[in-house]
Order: sequence, then structure tokens, then C-alpha cells
Amino acid sequence: QVRVVDSGGGLVQAGGSLRLSCAASGRTFSRLGMAWFRQAPGKEREFVGQITASGGDTYYGDSVKGRFTVSRDNAKRSVYLQMNSLKPEDTAIYYCAARYDGTSYIRTATYDYDYWGQGTQVTVSS
Repeated sequence: QVRVVDSGGGLVQAGGSLRLSCAASGRTFSRLGMAWFRQAPGKEREFVGQITASGGDTYYGDSVKGRFTVSRDNAKRSVYLQMNSLKPEDTAIYYCAARYDGTSYIRTATYDYDYWGQGTQVTVSS
């Protein structure tokens, strides 16, 4: 069983930056593929970014490409989402997700992931 805890959300002005953190327990963190999703009110959960278990590959949704960066620190059993140049439309609850995955496949669907954090609210004011 894997427990995922995400944190770091808050209120930020447009153009600002925020870094989200995600800590995952479990037998072997280095075997977990990790991802971030977000969900705005009245909308479906949206893929934000993914990092493979090795950390060698990252993928991003079109709406955040060039502004957001996913990274991981296996020694700290953590994944991060660095968000720069934030826009009001980035306002959402952000979720960290995990799955045991030794591949480098792109996985952007919610059903691809087995373990989820509780979510952290990000609000960007204009």
C-alpha cells in the first residue's frame, strides 16, 4: 500500500510562483511513477505533469508546458511541482498520484494511477 500526501498550495498573485510537494510512503519509492493532476470547480480532473520512476523522463499538459516543472528526490521520497508564471486559470485543487511503473510510457489518464493524495488548493488572483 502507498500513502500519498500532497502539500504546498496557497494564494498567489498572477505571475507569481509556487512549489507543491508530494511525499509517498511504500516499499520502494524509486519504482513509483508519479504525476500531478488538477481539478477546477465544475471541470474534469486534468493532467498536469508526469515524472517516470527513474526520473529520466517528464511530460506535461499543453496548458502548463514551459511554465511548470516536475521533479523528484528519491532520497526524500518526494516529488515536486514547481509552478511559475501562474495565471488565474491555474486555480484548482492539485492532486499528486502514483503507480508502480518501471516503464517510461506517457500516462495522462486518471485511471492510470492507483494512489492519490488528498489534494491541495492553489488559488491565483488576478
